[in-house]
Amino acid sequence: MAAISRKGSAPAGQYANPDFSALAISELTGALNVLLADYFALFVKTKGFHWHVPGPNFRERHALLDEHAAAISAVFNPLAERIRKLGGTTITSVGDIARRRRIADCNDAGLQAVQIFKILHDDNQQLLSCLRESHGLCDAYGDTATSGLLDIWIDQAEERVWHLYEACRPEPP
Repeated sequence: MAAISRKGSAPAGQYANPDFSALAISELTGALNVLLADYFALFVKTKGFHWHVPGPNFRERHALLDEHAAAISAVFNPLAERIRKLGGTTITSVGDIARRRRIADCNDAGLQAVQIFKILHDDNQQLLSCLRESHGLCDAYGDTATSGLLDIWIDQAEERVWHLYEACRPEPP
């Protein structure tokens, strides 16, 4: 059986996508692993706020945050599988997530709803910027499959940012 010719190189026994150089695989999977860590961090933060959101309209707020957490967690598997399809390895532990993530922790269970929504708005906006940055990297390497996934996740992040922006607005007089 003939050896498969590859632009890049990977450790023996590890898949490397033959359409990309070792540098492309390293840069793409590095950026995507950071996004994956950010998604995990944002999921945990959103769920924590979901459990602690106070005040009037509790049920609506609680449901909105649960909906957002579900949408965020739905990205985990496709993103991790894309990393593997490129020839990389994914995050492997909570410690790995903590080292890579850019989304800051918030351990305050006593925040008001508008504070919660403002924090999550800013975090989702940060994630949106990182998604767009990763899209640019994919475009630079001609990674159209990942770009297509990022298009969907950018749209989803924009929707969350919009919802959270509206949730932060004061009630009309």
